[in-house]
Amino acid sequence: FLEGTYVDGTAAERIKRPIRDLFDVPDLDGTDDQIANGTFEVAFGEPRPLAPFTAQRIDYSLHRMTHYTATSPQHFQNFVLFTNYQFYIDEFVARARELMESGGGGYSEFVEPGNVVTKAGAGAPSEGTPPQRLPQMPAYHLKKPGHGGITMVNIGVGPSNAKTITDHIAVLRPHAWVMLGHCAGLRNTQALGDYVLAHAYVREDHVLDDDLPVWVPIPPLAEIQVALQEAVAEVTGLSGYDLKRIMRTGTVATIDNRNWELRDQRGPVQRLSQSRAIALDMESATIAANGFRFRVPYGTLLCVSDKPLHGELKLPGMATEFYKRQVAQHLTIGIKAMEKLAEMPMERLHSRKLRSFSETAFQ
Repeated sequence: FLEGTYVDGTAAERIKRPIRDLFDVPDLDGTDDQIANGTFEVAFGEPRPLAPFTAQRIDYSLHRMTHYTATSPQHFQNFVLFTNYQFYIDEFVARARELMESGGGGYSEFVEPGNVVTKAGAGAPSEGTPPQRLPQMPAYHLKKPGHGGITMVNIGVGPSNAKTITDHIAVLRPHAWVMLGHCAGLRNTQALGDYVLAHAYVREDHVLDDDLPVWVPIPPLAEIQVALQEAVAEVTGLSGYDLKRIMRTGTVATIDNRNWELRDQRGPVQRLSQSRAIALDMESATIAANGFRFRVPYGTLLCVSDKPLHGELKLPGMATEFYKRQVAQHLTIGIKAMEKLAEMPMERLHSRKLRSFSETAFQ
């Protein structure tokens, strides 16, 4: 069926033959990730794969993107921001709508779930219908010609969502994706609102263990790191020691248990200390590891929103004020970093660190 086609479920009841006899259905033998994972074995004399994904795998993911984000794959841009909080999306939407009203500022369209399109220079959408309920991971697209704009996706909380959506967006071969979200600060010297620029990851998310073993290092990519650091410096107006005071570079631990604080502290805290972790969340390592796995340049800039090891937890009133103040600045930094990356030559951005011994002809 073409995208957007609606078929009443009762129609299937009138069909006496199995649906699979009437339509092409996914062939799981051609829908796996063996090529991208580096486990695909080519028999002697057989052709080698030309790209990281088979046609069936791409087709499957294009449909899944529509399902999870309520926007068509054609709207996705080459620079993708992921977040784990709706506050960031609200701020992104407000800014995008203001840009459209004022002429776009270099962006041509803004697309919201339901493929609701607002064109630059317009104060209201010109097409699309908002969904009755938001999808699992709604996506928003601030578009430029040639897919050179920014897509932002609210992946919610947890490594499962993070893996699911990056599995699918990867088939579009974006130029970069970056995680912007909140984290637990693990060091006493950190303050609420400080930034964490990840340069290493402790992977206890477990969702990628079968595809990318935990012994595989996930290296920092210089181009992404520099763009994020420069963006923080420009937005905050800080430099030197003052910049280091509010932004630490270090290891981020990603776990799959949101209530890890409720367990015996000795085990988790010892591992965090041994790894020299400075922050903890539930998505960043998953997004970075899938970027490494799929050859998509990746990065992480988090904001410390609580310090559970030091008894600093946000009360409702504190949380409201914190989000108002910090989300706007954090998002500005993320957008500026993406705009910096978009100005780079793409052959420079796609790091050699992401290439295996034997790569496909087309990335």
